[in-house]
Amino acid sequence: MASALYPLFKQSLLSQSPSVDLDTDTIKVALVNTSTDYTYSSAHQYKSSVTSYSGTTDQTLGTVSITNGVFDAADSTFTAVAISGSKTVQALVVYKDTGSAATSPLIAYIDGFTAVTPNGGNITVTWDNGASKIFAL
Repeated sequence: MASALYPLFKQSLLSQSPSVDLDTDTIKVALVNTSTDYTYSSAHQYKSSVTSYSGTTDQTLGTVSITNGVFDAADSTFTAVAISGSKTVQALVVYKDTGSAATSPLIAYIDGFTAVTPNGGNITVTWDNGASKIFAL
């Protein structure tokens, strides 16, 4: 699966009352295992459809910026990511945190990197420094 913006997020951007304000809302990133815990679907709308990697806390994106339709943030560090059997981290899911998974809209699904096998240490997500950063519209 290639990285993608969730279609229902794109639809909300085009509406008169978008449900996500990227520069003022709490935007988080989750580590996910796509082998056993989560399969991307364009029909997914809320965080309740996504199972985060066990033993981690989703991280709030800091130093968010939006410039010329490009969304970026400071790199994110997940501390002391526990080993969970033979599971690996294979993708990231970016979403708006409303305090409830059932109402937290999904924004982006990001993969295309080498799977990471947690060993109890930190995992740092280094966002792309190229033209597209986290994503570009």
